Amino acid sequence: MKCLKCGYCCINYMVVIVDDPKKGLCEDNLIGHLGKGKPCKHLIGNTPGKYSCAIHDYEWYKETPCYKHTQIEDSSDCVCRIGQYQINNYSKK
Repeated sequence: MKCLKCGYCCINYMVVIVDDPKKGLCEDNLIGHLGKGKPCKHLIGNTPGKYSCAIHDYEWYKETPCYKHTQIEDSSDCVCRIGQYQINNYSKK
């Protein structure tokens, strides 16, 4: 799935995240991000389609639940349906 950087998942979904990026991915450095409309502490930006994540460039990022988040899709080339919906509707406001 190709993430469209809409921010929806990072704001609304409950997921386990790395607390302190300097400590890396280890059991005592994981916390629960509750979502419920509150942005993940690593989310940068304020516009659907233009968000970024402060920890994407760490070598351990590919082992995190965030990286492994996906949807049922035909191939990894499919764009995120939630992202497409969010971006399309944001531009209509």
